[in-house]
Amino acid sequence: MPVFTPEYLEKVAYHIYCAKGTPADESEIVARHQVKANLVGHDSHGVIHIPEYCERIDRGHIVPGAPFVVESDTPTTAVINGNWGFGFVVTEKATRMVIEKARTQGVAAITVHLQSHIGRLGDYPTMILNEGMIGMITADSGAGPKAVAPFGGRARRLGTNPICMGIPSDLEGPVLLDMATSAVAAGKIGLARNRNEAVPVGWIIDKDGNPTTDPNDYPAGGAILPVGADQGHKGYGLSFMVEIFSGLLTGLGFGIDPQARHNDGVFVVAFDVEKFRPLADFKTEVKEFAEFVKTSPPAAGFSEVLYPGEIEHLTEKRRRAEGIFVEDETWRQITELMHELGVAETVGQPG
Repeated sequence: MPVFTPEYLEKVAYHIYCAKGTPADESEIVARHQVKANLVGHDSHGVIHIPEYCERIDRGHIVPGAPFVVESDTPTTAVINGNWGFGFVVTEKATRMVIEKARTQGVAAITVHLQSHIGRLGDYPTMILNEGMIGMITADSGAGPKAVAPFGGRARRLGTNPICMGIPSDLEGPVLLDMATSAVAAGKIGLARNRNEAVPVGWIIDKDGNPTTDPNDYPAGGAILPVGADQGHKGYGLSFMVEIFSGLLTGLGFGIDPQARHNDGVFVVAFDVEKFRPLADFKTEVKEFAEFVKTSPPAAGFSEVLYPGEIEHLTEKRRRAEGIFVEDETWRQITELMHELGVAETVGQPG
């Protein structure tokens, strides 16, 4: 697999999106979010999506430069219509809004509807925690195509329905819980297919409801399982609630419309820690709590206990030093796209 610097991959993504008619400032935001996903080890949400996003632009399912419309606004809440703009752009702006509301009111919440894929959720609570606040975000695709079977079922009825929480602290890396409520994000199935790899037992079932390790069984009518294995009712319960926050509360609804655009409904919340207790004391105590948890002797097969978000922080440090690996099939698709759009010479060779 080829290896690239994050700066080069951002340059590639930026010029591709500009060539597809995306304003320069939006192209920068999308490229930054995608490459950040690769940096922290979530390749399923990274540059692998460049060809897919370009296809969605062609179909009108992503509208570069779409207006950001505030449909409802109070001191502590807002409802945002993204008008099918890039989800990264819309949700980043909504996150800045929720931060400003929480700064004056202590707590604030915003819903977003009619926008495209927002990528890795972790970027948005990170923005919030960097302002000394606790952040939470949930996402769901409304009536769009589904991926996950409910606990006890075999047909797709739910999205992967991720949830993410970020906590400010004095630790080197952010405390960040970023998880799908399914056993795996759908993008990781596509990643396994591009890499010609099997997937672990417990990730997916085939169209008949049988466990399988072949990632090709998923697009052939299979489904992803809820997180939790034999305790999958817990992941299913979380998924159900995420869909209510991000699908029903946003007004996107539920169900399955095979012709629907991919639409990430979002519920984002910020809590200003200073309104509850001194921020400095809280950040110190979160660090001490994480260090206490890490004193647990590692179990067999583990070298240490990690706090939520630590593995992504360590992965980013390593990949910034060593580069980002991109599977051959993904890079082939991106290279073809660069030549098709006439930006290959502009981008140049990786340095």
